[in-house]
Amino acid sequence: MSHLTLTVEEKSLLVGVEGPGVQRAMEIVVALGRIYGATDLVPVKHVQIAGVSYKNLGDAGVEFLNEWAGDGAKVRVPTTLNPAGMELERWQVMGFSPDFAKPQLSAISAFVRMGVRPTMSCTPYLFPDIAPQRGDPLAWAESSAVVWANSVVGASTNREGGPSALAAAIVGRTARYGYHLEENRRATHVVEVRCPLESTADFGALGYIVGKAVGNGVPYFPDLGTWLPPKPEDITRGGVAGDRLKTLGAGVAAYGAVALYHVGDFTPEAIDRGESLILPKAEHLVIDSLSPAYEIMDANPETTEIDLVTVGCPHASLAELQQVAERLRGERLATRLWITTSQITRKRADDEGWVEIIEAAGGEVVADTCAVVAPVRSLGIKRMATNAGKMACYAPMHSGVDMRFGDLEQCLAAAISGKWQGKYSE
Repeated sequence: MSHLTLTVEEKSLLVGVEGPGVQRAMEIVVALGRIYGATDLVPVKHVQIAGVSYKNLGDAGVEFLNEWAGDGAKVRVPTTLNPAGMELERWQVMGFSPDFAKPQLSAISAFVRMGVRPTMSCTPYLFPDIAPQRGDPLAWAESSAVVWANSVVGASTNREGGPSALAAAIVGRTARYGYHLEENRRATHVVEVRCPLESTADFGALGYIVGKAVGNGVPYFPDLGTWLPPKPEDITRGGVAGDRLKTLGAGVAAYGAVALYHVGDFTPEAIDRGESLILPKAEHLVIDSLSPAYEIMDANPETTEIDLVTVGCPHASLAELQQVAERLRGERLATRLWITTSQITRKRADDEGWVEIIEAAGGEVVADTCAVVAPVRSLGIKRMATNAGKMACYAPMHSGVDMRFGDLEQCLAAAISGKWQGKYSE
């Protein structure tokens, strides 16, 4: 095991000079550094905390957070939160129980007391004032955001746990190992995609196949840019390229444990280094069809009646909200539709008039949460449809729902008719 070297300031935090809350955080960071063989700690620019929903935390987690806040711990770098288990200001209207809402609000309050910004979103990179820059060291816990930061931006972060991310925020540091080291960012697999990728859902299906195949490896896609139009100048609005890569990253992280991928001539490290990023012994994977993924992700082909259509996992971008609004203009929905996003993005969409169009059709632009971390069964939801690969992975496991999976047009058609129609519904 390598020796972890601490600065004088770091040693003082470890022995409790700044109080028990900071000491607890430093103990966590140091313990992880020693476990993973780090030689020192790296200062971080931003932290994203996951495991925010009461559905995940439970009473013990809420108590733990309040104890930490009670010890006087404060974050010392900008820090944001993953989705909660409900929309904080509209939970009563949406039908959430006070038994769920009270501890959820207590958890958010503890985070806020520690100085965390209550963004409640899994896409902090879509916020103009937060979006990381290339080379930024981060401590992010949200798996899909980790992939985006490492891959699309060229920042560096490991896949932190909820407590370790909060600890990193409190001390402003994380251990320098894993993807903070250049040698670990090279590709372990070369993935050749020979089938068309014509929708965001297709990128989610690709994420399923690649995640299952490479595990925690680093895939390199030499020709994926064929299916990616140029990145928009303002990536915080989303767009076809950004939304497809967002979905791909969420899929490879959910179905595998991928934290970094490269796209030839597209992502920053691949642009700079090209195929020199590929390790000499990298495995080669050829994908001829997405059908095996759709057959698994579209898990309940006998289900045609839909209780909830959900779009926005990871949280919907401004471009996705525009796309939904344009499709629903003048329509009237037959079943519930959630477009889940952040308060920040919803406000931007509201300013454009898109929220009004969606609501006029009977849909909801839901902030702060998503159907993975919300207790949807308590709302009477048993049959869901989505175009999000990550949602198709987690919602059946976490919420016990029947799932239909397909492209955005299929999902919105299901919301309009109340019934699923498509490739696997015969």
